[in-house]
Amino acid sequence: QVHLVESGGGLVQAGGSLRLSCAASGRLFSSYAKGWFRQAPGKEREFVATISWNGDTTSYADSVKGRFTISRDNAKNTVYLQMNSLKPEDTAVYYCAADRARVAGKVDYEYDYWGQGTQVTVSS
Repeated sequence: QVHLVESGGGLVQAGGSLRLSCAASGRLFSSYAKGWFRQAPGKEREFVATISWNGDTTSYADSVKGRFTISRDNAKNTVYLQMNSLKPEDTAVYYCAADRARVAGKVDYEYDYWGQGTQVTVSS
């Protein structure tokens, strides 16, 4: 069983930065691909970024490319999402997810485990 706990969300002004963390329990965490998704009020959950089990492969949604960076530290069982140049449209609940595959895609139903989410609010 894998448990994921996100942290680092909060309120920030447009143009600011936040770093989200996702701490995981479970001995197989280091072999799983990870992803970040987000859901804004009244909208469907959408893909943000994904990273392979060893960090060699990453992929981003077009809306965050060049502003967000996903990374992981398997020694700490943690995955990160560095968010720079934040915009009001980035406001959402951000979810961390884990996929038992070593490389994951952009579709949420591929992922096997989910965190409870952390709120990110960007003011204009």
